[in-house]
Amino acid sequence: MDKFALIKVILEKHRNTENAAAMSKYMKNKFEFYGIAAPERKELFKDFIRSEKKTKAIDWELLDKCYEDKYRETQYFVYDYLLAMKKYVSFKDIGEIRGYIITKAWWDTTDFLCKVIGDVGLRDAKVKELMLEWSVDTDIWVRRAAILHQLAYKDKTDCELLEKIICNCFDSDEFFINKAIGWALREFSKTSPEWVKDFINRHKDKMNSLSIKEASKYII
Repeated sequence: MDKFALIKVILEKHRNTENAAAMSKYMKNKFEFYGIAAPERKELFKDFIRSEKKTKAIDWELLDKCYEDKYRETQYFVYDYLLAMKKYVSFKDIGEIRGYIITKAWWDTTDFLCKVIGDVGLRDAKVKELMLEWSVDTDIWVRRAAILHQLAYKDKTDCELLEKIICNCFDSDEFFINKAIGWALREFSKTSPEWVKDFINRHKDKMNSLSIKEASKYII
């Protein structure tokens, strides 16, 4: 049995119809689900991914097959795999990840996949210029990924880059862009509240009210 077939067998075996209906509803009925929650999904593939790590290489053919599948958990597996194998993901692979972001696109897969890009960014400075390019892309999910790729950086955040990316997105009336701006600032406010306060003060006339509301959550 090939690897993709094995993944499908595992997912089919643990299908939960009731959960699937609820998960699909939560995602506005845009996608089909097996009904497998994230903790269970990760546990199911723990041994599989442990075995994959021994290869020390990303199996993009496998991941492409998973992303072409109609079930969302099969696409989520791609993120689980890439995060577990992140040390083997390089700058040249970001084009592949971009392809996943714009395919069957929604906030869930975008927010997962940009974490993988963020990890590459900590190792390769070329990601900065690429994220600036993404911040003016016509695709809202690519722009959202650019905004959020530093989300887990904390004191490693490049403030100048964050500001440029967010400012490039001020012209958007898209909910998912303005929400992402607020989220990125809110998260960074846990590390540098004064910087975020100053950012809001300098740019509030151009910021969407949703972005300001989200960004201000932890700032007194």
